[in-house]
Amino acid sequence: MNYLSVIFLAFAMSTDAFAAAIGKGATLHKPKLREALRTGLIFGVIEGITPVIGWAIGLSAARYITAWDHWIAFTLLLVLGGRMILAGLRKPDEAEQKPTKHTFWVLAVTAFATSIDALAVGVGLAFIDVNIASAAVTIGLATMLMVTVGVMLGRVVGKAIGQRAEMIGGVVLIIVGATIVYQHLHAA
Repeated sequence: MNYLSVIFLAFAMSTDAFAAAIGKGATLHKPKLREALRTGLIFGVIEGITPVIGWAIGLSAARYITAWDHWIAFTLLLVLGGRMILAGLRKPDEAEQKPTKHTFWVLAVTAFATSIDALAVGVGLAFIDVNIASAAVTIGLATMLMVTVGVMLGRVVGKAIGQRAEMIGGVVLIIVGATIVYQHLHAA
């Protein structure tokens, strides 16, 4: 696999994280570039690590991972998205303000849910001629870039949609999860 193919793969794999980042950015109160970079870093590290884990698992577990990866991602994104929708449906408390940043664990779970497909891709990378270290770094950097841009784009979207940003962010996460399931079932 040539390096240009790895770059294309990296950006293709990070599109679901980009969509989730827009939702995350929309739910924050005027997220700063620092918060966008923090979010991008968390997503990038997790997205970079998961193909290495998949690569290490190798062929023996490939059928188990690919059989369940889309359902795990969908379930995690459904739960996170559902929680965001419920929070958006709550009557707004005038004293309560939108957070300025998400907790590490909320970001880590979302990042993991959007990177489960990278685990399965990593299994596939174990059987072709690819430098897994450079592929993982490329995937992580592409995800970091796209998530950082996504959070900042979410800032603009959040202003435009106001109070319902959290609900829309939740719907986006559920759509990302449903898309992952659809793509896996459609490919089968």
